[in-house]
Amino acid sequence: MDTQERRELLLHTLKQAQGPLTGGFLSGKFNVSRQIIVGDISVLRAGGAIIYATPRGYVMPENGEVHGIVGIIACKHGPEQMRRELEIIVDNGGYVRDVIVEHPLYGEIRADLMLRNRHDVEVFDNRMKECAGMPLSIVTQGVHLHTIEAPDQETLERIKRQLRQENICANKA
Repeated sequence: MDTQERRELLLHTLKQAQGPLTGGFLSGKFNVSRQIIVGDISVLRAGGAIIYATPRGYVMPENGEVHGIVGIIACKHGPEQMRRELEIIVDNGGYVRDVIVEHPLYGEIRADLMLRNRHDVEVFDNRMKECAGMPLSIVTQGVHLHTIEAPDQETLERIKRQLRQENICANKA
């Protein structure tokens, strides 16, 4: 198989996937190195494909559709409250698209999270522990934003309320 065929199959594989696919899985499937997959993903993105690199692997959005409404939630907490914050959001019906911090030198730094349920949160939290990682918000003394997708305004308000009750969210209802 040549490079173009591999990229087309890679794109098809990502479109058909039921969840994130790791670079390791994809490199094994196509019998190439992870670095080749990273390069292929970059070329596909440059060609207009929307592919997110999440902590759980590569994923494509479901037809680019928003299911409900989208809101931005401002939060501040230490690393020890990160998992609780994410669980509150998903337990109340929210979908955590990303985390955003405003770096004093680099400006806005955004990382795709794509967390839909407790299992996703657990995988993310375990991955952070395995690689001894720290959340992006460490560079902003815990201040960060999340883009949240929710089925309706009531759900988004419920998420904000519970986050405020636990002194995690700064948004007013």
